[in-house]
Amino acid sequence: MHYQILNTRVDCTSYRDACDRIQYWAQSGRSCYVVAANVHVVMSGWWNRRYQQVINQAALVTSDGMPLVMALRLLGNREQSRVYGPDLMLAWCDRAAKTGLPIYLYGSTEETLEKMRAGLKRRFPGLAIAGMKAPSFQQMSEGEELADREAIRASGAKVVFVGLGCPKQELWMARQAGKLDCVMVGVGAAFQFFSGEVSQAPRWMMGLSLEWLYRLCMEPRRLWKRYLINNPAFVLLFSAQWLGAKIWPQKVERPENLDYIGK
Repeated sequence: MHYQILNTRVDCTSYRDACDRIQYWAQSGRSCYVVAANVHVVMSGWWNRRYQQVINQAALVTSDGMPLVMALRLLGNREQSRVYGPDLMLAWCDRAAKTGLPIYLYGSTEETLEKMRAGLKRRFPGLAIAGMKAPSFQQMSEGEELADREAIRASGAKVVFVGLGCPKQELWMARQAGKLDCVMVGVGAAFQFFSGEVSQAPRWMMGLSLEWLYRLCMEPRRLWKRYLINNPAFVLLFSAQWLGAKIWPQKVERPENLDYIGK
C-alpha cells in the first residue's frame, strides 16, 4: 500500500518489511533503489519534475521524516511509523551480518568512510563490507562513473549504501538502475552520523518532530533554506491536499520496471 503526498508516492512500510524487501531483491539479483523521503525530498520533487520522476521510480520510498509520517496517518494509515534512513541502514546491517549479504559504502570522503567502516564492524562483527568509494565531489565523467560501477560490481556487494545527499544520490542511483545487479539505498547524512562527524538529534526531539530544529542549529548556513523555505511550503501544500483540493492526480502508479534515467 502507498499514498501520494503532494506528487510523491510514499510506501507504507516498517523496518522489518523494508529489510525483508531488500533481502528478497538482493538475493534475487534485482537492480533497484530505495529512497528515504523527507520534506526536503518531497519538496525537491515538487520543484523539479525530472527529480520527481526519479523518486517515483524507486522500488521503495520510505517515510524518513516525521512530517511525512503524520501526513500518512492523516491520509488513512493511522499505524504508520517512521522508517528513518540511518536507522534503516543499521537495521539492514544487522540483517546482512546474519545472512552474509555483503554491503558497499559509496559517498562522502575516504576519512569518513574509514571511520564509519570501523564503527559498523564494531557494532556488527559479522558484517561483510565488500568495498568503499569516496567519489569526486565534482560532476563525474561517464568514464569515472563507469569505473565506480565496475568496482562495485567486482566487489560482489548485494546492497550499496549511497551517501551523496539529496538530490545527487537519488539521481546517481537512478542512473545505475539496470546496470548494477544490487539494491541501492540512499541514506543521506547517515555517513556523517555513523562516522561521528555530525551529531544526531536526541530521540526525544525526533519523536516531537523537532529534528529539523536541531540540525538547523548544527548547520545553519547549509540547511537554513531547506527548513525555513521548504518546511512552511510543505505545510501549506499538504494542507490544501488534505482539505480536498483537486489539483494533484489522485494516485501514483508504481512502475512495472525501472527505466534508465539519463544525466
